Amino acid sequence: MEVLVVGGAGYIGSQMCKYLSQNGYKPIVLDNLVCGHRESVKWGPFIEGSMDNRELLTQLFKKYEIHAVMHFAAYAYVGDSVTDPGKYYYNNVAATISLLDTMRKNHIFNFIFSSTCATYGEPIQTPITENHPQSPINPYGRSKLMVEQILDDFLDAYGFNSVILRYFNAAGADPDGEIGEDHRPETHLIPLILQTALGQREMINIFGSDYSTYDGTCIRDYIHINDLAQAHLLALEKLLNGSIGGKYNLGNGDGHSVKEVIDMARKVTGKKIPEKITKRRPGDPAILIGSSYKAIEELGWEPKFADLYTIIETAWKWHKDNPYGYHSQ
Repeated sequence: MEVLVVGGAGYIGSQMCKYLSQNGYKPIVLDNLVCGHRESVKWGPFIEGSMDNRELLTQLFKKYEIHAVMHFAAYAYVGDSVTDPGKYYYNNVAATISLLDTMRKNHIFNFIFSSTCATYGEPIQTPITENHPQSPINPYGRSKLMVEQILDDFLDAYGFNSVILRYFNAAGADPDGEIGEDHRPETHLIPLILQTALGQREMINIFGSDYSTYDGTCIRDYIHINDLAQAHLLALEKLLNGSIGGKYNLGNGDGHSVKEVIDMARKVTGKKIPEKITKRRPGDPAILIGSSYKAIEELGWEPKFADLYTIIETAWKWHKDNPYGYHSQ
């Protein structure tokens, strides 16, 4: 069965393609390579292009017997969304509408959407459940929430069925070491720590040490990309079996502080990893932990790489073998 993976050359999208292939599906990758890497496309055909190209999409839908579409093609830098919101509203919202409309015209009504905990904004309770109010505090989070609302309207008007998966902090790398995390610029904590371990950075900055947490640093919920891929496959099978979609948080339900992640990376790598305390970043909540109870109960999701050591260990294998990312290959 063929599945179109938009953004399938990216960090999570490429892992999804491998997971689909391992489970008997054929991923068709559409990616404009603005953020993705051609080297990460190893399962199924690759088409270079963007999701707002209706003519190209129509050709793909005629060429392949696509049963569902998975969307991993959003811009996802919070700071960048604040300085250039137009870029985010065009790609994350307008281009996604173009994709959805082209799907509808070609009678494809199953859609898996990568959303984010950023749609919740400042948490008023933790762990965050799917019923938590959605009040995003930046254009990135707002763009994702807009698409969620559009999908609700498409269901009501067109019978367009979707599953919305709200990620917390995606982390780790392919357990086999074939593909991994290579963002430019890199903003995620674990790869920044591992770049420091490799000597590519002088030290890792800790943004604030006076939060109301057990060691004063921010606490986040880290989820392995292979576990994310498993949840997406379960969501896909839910739709293909004729069930109505839904909205699910994806996290481990257990948070780790910045200092705890650095200490664990020292244990995994055997490196000293210098650190520096600096001032807080605006808008950083002290604690972000998600409840995934609903995904476990309704989708049958069973995270297999939940412990922090394993998450960092898989990431370290990738970064050590590919110190310059895909440019090392």
